[in-house]
Amino acid sequence: MKKVDSIIFDLDGTLWDTRDAVVNVWNEAFKEYGVDLVMTTEWMNQLMGYPCGEAMDMMLESLSDEMRNRIKTECANLETSRILEKRLGIVFDGVEEVLEKLSKDYRLFIVSNCQCGYIEAFFEINGLGKYFEDYENAERTGLSKGENNRLVIERNNLKNPIYIGDTPGDAKSAEVAGIPFVYAKYGFGKVEKFDREINDIRDLLELDIIK
Repeated sequence: MKKVDSIIFDLDGTLWDTRDAVVNVWNEAFKEYGVDLVMTTEWMNQLMGYPCGEAMDMMLESLSDEMRNRIKTECANLETSRILEKRLGIVFDGVEEVLEKLSKDYRLFIVSNCQCGYIEAFFEINGLGKYFEDYENAERTGLSKGENNRLVIERNNLKNPIYIGDTPGDAKSAEVAGIPFVYAKYGFGKVEKFDREINDIRDLLELDIIK
């Protein structure tokens, strides 16, 4: 494997954890619209890695398109505003230390299946935007994560990037983009196929392809 020149990160389950906030927001929306469902952290774990709208479609398949779209819009707006307003979200231990060190030698990026404003909320709350050169989300482009990986690679003329994530969807996105995948084993998903794995974000600094 060639020595890495750039690193693309997933967000949820790789850099931070907002599951509690998201679960509460979704349950609020379900209650408001009379949906007889209760979101749990365990259920949320199974949906991690899917675009927000796609995950909602799977949960609410019995509802009309109009009702699903109203609930999706409500959840997306509430998620970002609540996370920003209450400074929610737990950044994993060691993230800033690792980003600071990596940014001295590598170009850093984020590609996430989130809605517009979510990555920006992560930056604003934690002051970590200074380490990233570019980022992309599924809502803005309407593309899959793999296609967004390719978009960021082409847009920034990256030569030997890797993708770091925690779900099978993340692994697939790296495969689609034709780049190595590093499995963040400490995250929310279980992945069988990967090029490297880490048990802690700080393990990145010791990977043979990065050292």
